[in-house]
Amino acid sequence: QVQLVESGGGLVQPGGSLRLSCAASGSIFNVYAMGWYRQAPGKQRELVAITTSGGNTNYADSVKGRFTISRDNAPNTVYLQMNSLKPEDTAVYYCHLASWSGSGSWGQGTQVTVSS
Repeated sequence: QVQLVESGGGLVQPGGSLRLSCAASGSIFNVYAMGWYRQAPGKQRELVAITTSGGNTNYADSVKGRFTISRDNAPNTVYLQMNSLKPEDTAVYYCHLASWSGSGSWGQGTQVTVSS
């Protein structure tokens, strides 16, 4: 079993910054990628950013240039630095870990609210 614990969410004004963290523990083998997804009320969960074991990263168009994903392999922790936040970034942010076997694990989510 893999456990993912997110932290760092909260309330921030437009233009502000937040840094999300996700720590993975448990039976972690052959990690292919770790990433962040988000789900706003009434909308589907969408990919925000992902980083692979090979060092490749990919971002949603809506966050390019504002968000940065990074990862520490030891321990297995992934971060999401979010700058220039907008009200439309308001959502529950979920951490995801994908293994080479095709299995995946989700964190419990952390709320990010961008509002004045």
